[in-house]
Amino acid sequence: MHARRNIAISALGLIVLAALVFGFMPRPVPVDTTTVGRGPLRVTVEEEGRTRVIDRYVLSAPVAGLARRVELDVGDQVHKGDVLLELEPLPAEVLDPRSRASAEERVEAASAARQGAAQSVAAARADAQLADHEQARKEQLRADGLISEDELDRARARARVTAANLRSAEFAVDVAQHELEVAKTALVFSTAAATGQTLEMVPVRSPVVGRVLDIIRESEGVVSPGQPLVEIGDPAALEVEVDVLSADAVRITPGTKVEFHRWGGDDLLEGVVRVVEPRGFTKISALGVEEQRVLVISDIVSPRKSWERLGDGYRVEAEFVIWQEEDVLKIPAGALFRQGDEWAVYVMDSGRARLRGIKPGRRSGLEVQVLDGLEPGQTVIVHPGDDVNDGVRVRNR
Repeated sequence: MHARRNIAISALGLIVLAALVFGFMPRPVPVDTTTVGRGPLRVTVEEEGRTRVIDRYVLSAPVAGLARRVELDVGDQVHKGDVLLELEPLPAEVLDPRSRASAEERVEAASAARQGAAQSVAAARADAQLADHEQARKEQLRADGLISEDELDRARARARVTAANLRSAEFAVDVAQHELEVAKTALVFSTAAATGQTLEMVPVRSPVVGRVLDIIRESEGVVSPGQPLVEIGDPAALEVEVDVLSADAVRITPGTKVEFHRWGGDDLLEGVVRVVEPRGFTKISALGVEEQRVLVISDIVSPRKSWERLGDGYRVEAEFVIWQEEDVLKIPAGALFRQGDEWAVYVMDSGRARLRGIKPGRRSGLEVQVLDGLEPGQTVIVHPGDDVNDGVRVRNR
């Protein structure tokens, strides 16, 4: 009995000891893993952009006038030379009683001035006739030798002076007549008076074939010279402008391939970068951070039929392909971390994590090219935590 009792106590003690040992033994750390493999990899820059018409024409008023109402609608087709709207001459001022009385007095004054100029003509004509008679008489006396040549010259000069005075007086009559007409015009062409005359219209014509993009001023009203009225362009000639970070802009060059996603259609649109503008600008991000951005202008090279529903100012998502290869050794970017001045990963080997230094190459958003340090088929740990160290036992989650 005592022997069986001792055996039971010993067995129970061994079970407790085994349980304690098992409980305090380090367990394998659960980790996420992936297999190193080969495949395509490309480095891209993705940003939102918008379409815009390449050649835009903002038609403005060539002269001051009264613009008639624009009968066109946005999207209407126009041809070169079509009249988009017409400008009437500005209407005359409306005369209040005081202004009308002043205008009537100016008419009277101009009429009196004309009469005075007519009297001056009569006086000048009389002087000219007298001088002509005097010259004729002096010429006869000179022919008879009764006067000197100097006296005859003075008579001739007198005749020329009086003739010039007569012409000047006649011109003064014409000036007075015109001033009288000007004074009468203020009364005749008042806005309140019906002139019944046909107004001279100034047409504003389309310089190109295209569509109406915007009607800046639609209603009838007075416009000043240079005031914008209508904007037209050809929606079939579109380009895409995308503002990217300046750090990304230095990696994009003219000729870079670009793909347009989520523009509304089912097909992927292809494009080519035409211009990377040399000037940057500051833009506040959605998080309130100041960013230096650069505009990149791209052309759509896909057939027009596949994107004919695109218009001016439509949103697109652009993906610039900076670099791409079809067969590279790669791992997820989450498996890579800094180890001192080098890059490293944890390789899963016989149930344990092994630290391995590698040489990374090109990076996309999610994957990294491996130039040295790994082989295809090896298993690496993705997003290793602080409890993963070199030699630690691990298990695949």
